[in-house]
Amino acid sequence: MGISLPDARQLSDEVLEALRLRALRGCEMGLTESEVASLLGVSRETVSRWWTAYCGGGVDGLPGGRTGRPLGSGRTLTDEQGEHIQGLIDGNSPEDLGIAAPLWSRDAVRQLIHKEYGLWMPVRTVGEYLRRWGYTAKRPSRHAKRQDPQEVQGWIEETYPQIEAFARQEDGDIQFCDETGAQADHHPRRGYSRRGQPASLDVPDSHLRINLISTINNDGDLYFLTYKGTMTGERFVKSLEGLIHGATRKIFLVADRHPAHDSEVVAQWLDNHFDQIELVFLPRYSPELNPVEYLNNDLKGNLHSAGLPNTKKELHDRVHTYLSKLLGLPGRVMNYFLHPHVQYAAQEPVLLAL
Repeated sequence: MGISLPDARQLSDEVLEALRLRALRGCEMGLTESEVASLLGVSRETVSRWWTAYCGGGVDGLPGGRTGRPLGSGRTLTDEQGEHIQGLIDGNSPEDLGIAAPLWSRDAVRQLIHKEYGLWMPVRTVGEYLRRWGYTAKRPSRHAKRQDPQEVQGWIEETYPQIEAFARQEDGDIQFCDETGAQADHHPRRGYSRRGQPASLDVPDSHLRINLISTINNDGDLYFLTYKGTMTGERFVKSLEGLIHGATRKIFLVADRHPAHDSEVVAQWLDNHFDQIELVFLPRYSPELNPVEYLNNDLKGNLHSAGLPNTKKELHDRVHTYLSKLLGLPGRVMNYFLHPHVQYAAQEPVLLAL
């Protein structure tokens, strides 16, 4: 593990003076100027200058002021230009500014700098600027391009608080619903292998998949049902019947606008069970607002930790075992509501700016 030393130009005068004396001591002990420079984090030329001055005039002959290029001098962008570029990055996507890139990469920022100031900066230098400005590379948070930000903001600030108020008034239970599929040959984690050799994974001969629908609330309650084939209105009604069976409170069910959810057969069934359940739709193209998404991620990330299943029954058993375990872990289910995108629905909601 390499240790990075701070730039000597950032050190105080007192610390710099101590470095000079240590450099001279090292030279007197027989270390080379390069070795001393490497130990202290300064350039070999600087050590050579100190040693020459010392040999010519003793300690009193050492330079008292700072030498070398001042920190920050020679930079391509001024502070004002840097602040302008940062403002553009923070407030826009590359496409907003006419740059053909999906994310703010080093190359995209390089193009932005050229667009604003006519400068072609090396990509590596752009990376140094981004690091200095406090930017780090991250896996992007995904959301649909057709998502309406105003609709999302309205959901968080107005619609969902109204649902909460209705639920409190009727002593109701707000639950979130979503479908997903678990595949036998899906393993999202990475594996180690020798340099130059790919990590390999033995997958089942045939494609095996289990579909399931789950609902959760911020008290940690979980309900799930597996099914074959695609989700239809009739299958959704079957899951709703299981959900309300034995329920002691009216359920306000939040779901996306899957065609099955918005079908005529579902609408008719809901009309006949209005006293037991109401269906509320999330904003369009906004799956990240549904806490069940994070249950699904948890399931897929841990389902095959012990190896891939070989049969559909084995896959089915694993799904049921994992979700059944969650039935007894309400705290873990509640933690899904702590993701930044769904904290609005946690027991103590936190409103976040989008």
